[in-house]
Amino acid sequence: MVSENHEERDLQQEGIVRLKSSLGAILAMAEPISESQSVWVREEGQWCLREIIGHLIDADREIFRSRLELLLTGSLEQWPNLDPEKWVIDRNYSTRSLRELLRLFQDERQRSLAWLAGVEDPDWFQQRDLPDGSLRAGDLLLSWCTHDLLHLEQIGRWCSLKTLNDREPFSDDFAF
Repeated sequence: MVSENHEERDLQQEGIVRLKSSLGAILAMAEPISESQSVWVREEGQWCLREIIGHLIDADREIFRSRLELLLTGSLEQWPNLDPEKWVIDRNYSTRSLRELLRLFQDERQRSLAWLAGVEDPDWFQQRDLPDGSLRAGDLLLSWCTHDLLHLEQIGRWCSLKTLNDREPFSDDFAF
């Protein structure tokens, strides 16, 4: 049993390290972008950088941390409905300052990290039955970390496409 608890503690520490690391990477990618550049979109229907960061704020606050807390406490409280795409529009992230959004994301992530570090003896196998199947706390933590990486990749693509757009007629073909 000691090794199982040790592995569960490792999962908690790994989650903290990964979420802290992705915070740093996201900030490093986004902070050099100017306010005027941060609203650029390549095609209609895609998110600008401000909207991506706004979504990450929502993800910490309303998707992952809140659900993980409900799951780990064994609460039977119904999970709030999710509509991240609608939230991005309703919360007008595209019109808000990139600096403000980065600060809010950093603050929200610090709250998440402090909360996660303070969870004592989490049962990562605690699960909840959902319409699409069951979800364990460990699955949700891993999904949170993966969600960050997917959006870090999205930010990287956004930066690359923005650079190409700004530097025509030059090309990045040599990089491939």
